[in-house]
Amino acid sequence: MKKWPISKIALTVILFACGIIFLLPFIWMISTSLKVEQDVFKFPIEWIPSQFNGEANYKKVWLGDYPFYLYYWNTIKVTILTTFTSVLVSSMAAYGFTKVNFRGNNFLFLIVLATFMVPQQSIIVPQFLLMREIKLFDTHLGLVLLGSFSVLGTFMLRQFFMSINNEFIEAARIDGAGHARIFLNVTMPMIRPAIATYGILRFIWTWNDYQNPLIFLRTDKYYTLQLAMNKFSDTYGQFYSLTMAAAVSAIIPLLIVFLIGQKQVIEGIALGGVKG
Repeated sequence: MKKWPISKIALTVILFACGIIFLLPFIWMISTSLKVEQDVFKFPIEWIPSQFNGEANYKKVWLGDYPFYLYYWNTIKVTILTTFTSVLVSSMAAYGFTKVNFRGNNFLFLIVLATFMVPQQSIIVPQFLLMREIKLFDTHLGLVLLGSFSVLGTFMLRQFFMSINNEFIEAARIDGAGHARIFLNVTMPMIRPAIATYGILRFIWTWNDYQNPLIFLRTDKYYTLQLAMNKFSDTYGQFYSLTMAAAVSAIIPLLIVFLIGQKQVIEGIALGGVKG
């Protein structure tokens, strides 16, 4: 039987302890969401509630004065559409900048990259006026369009497209494939881990976005989860059990997405380290 060195055992124990410490706030949040209000700040902490009130708390969150099922649907719709569109647009732009030869390619990419230095807050007013002018203010489509174009996504995916050997492209052209077929059938499968990585990041950013919905949405029925959380906290902020139930509800989709896509994320990071 192979023996582990003392240093490796000690490092494993330390990392395990650090992991538990990082998880404690999340565990406390779940535990609190299942308690009656008077047991929230009991000392010592009751990690397993003695009086279970989870059903009432979550029912109040989902079906109460602020129906989370509606805000959930709004957020899922905006997030999925934004993520899909952003990944597609960024992938097409990255492919164009790396595999399509045209005059001024690098100069145009530098111009696109330079826009990344412009703070988002400085263009909110022009975006607001534009959305109002084209009748997309207070609509989910307006939110989707605002998040569908990402300089960071284009830059990130461009690095992976650059790692694809041009011989694959030339072989596809000899077989009669055009840019659309090469893009979809040749290059996209080869950078799948990178696409999954960016897709997960874009999903998280869009799901947690508070600024754009706050500015570009006015009607309550169009609110996303972040705005709903703010309204819910204003009304029930003094009730920690309800607040934690709302917070757990908001976090669960992010955990599910990460758990499903973590393998692709790790592959994308490893691929980036090897190629970059």
